Amino acid sequence: MPSKPSPDFNLIAPVYDTLAVLVFGQAQKRAQQHFLPQIPAGARVLVLGGGSGFLLTQLFGCCTPGKVLFLEASGTMLQKARQRLLHLPHAAAVEFRCGTEQDLLPHETFHVVLTPFVLDLFTPPEAAAMINRLAAALLPSGLWLHTDFHLSAGGRNRRWQQFLLWAMYRFFRKVSQISASRLPPLDQLLGEAGFAPREQAFFYRGFIKAQVLQAKSPPKKI
Repeated sequence: MPSKPSPDFNLIAPVYDTLAVLVFGQAQKRAQQHFLPQIPAGARVLVLGGGSGFLLTQLFGCCTPGKVLFLEASGTMLQKARQRLLHLPHAAAVEFRCGTEQDLLPHETFHVVLTPFVLDLFTPPEAAAMINRLAAALLPSGLWLHTDFHLSAGGRNRRWQQFLLWAMYRFFRKVSQISASRLPPLDQLLGEAGFAPREQAFFYRGFIKAQVLQAKSPPKKI
């Protein structure tokens, strides 16, 4: 199976965080850190697409993971994340790896997987393949902390959300060569992979959704 194309965020890395704050204020950050306290002490944690590493400082500020793999496809973003943790005592607990979920080793498993605003960058088939690979790396009772954009069911909010999504996809397809042109049906894809939301919270007038997902319990045998 051919590898899916990886978006290139190297060009926009120096200004990405500033742009996010200009558009969304602190909503993206609040959403990403909302469920971090649920991460168990000593857990092995995978952060996929963590960008410049904001999530790492929050992660160690509210819980005590045993080991963190920070997997980021942009070398420039990865360097910014490494610099962010350089003089902090938690740096030794983090492995920084340039790559995608395809660069996970076959034997690597995690108690917690974090996907902050990353699955929306890909087409539905690509996102489905990513979800399946991450599901294989997540331990059976593990937690999946997923944060991404979300369209409201209807009304005025949906109209401006659709316009903003259209503008964002148009911008990032040009600047970062993302493959998606619209938001994939992430709830459906995660459900098809066997995951159900245990908790969820909404931010930025419902445009951003944070979830704690867990594998559905198999039906009991009679």
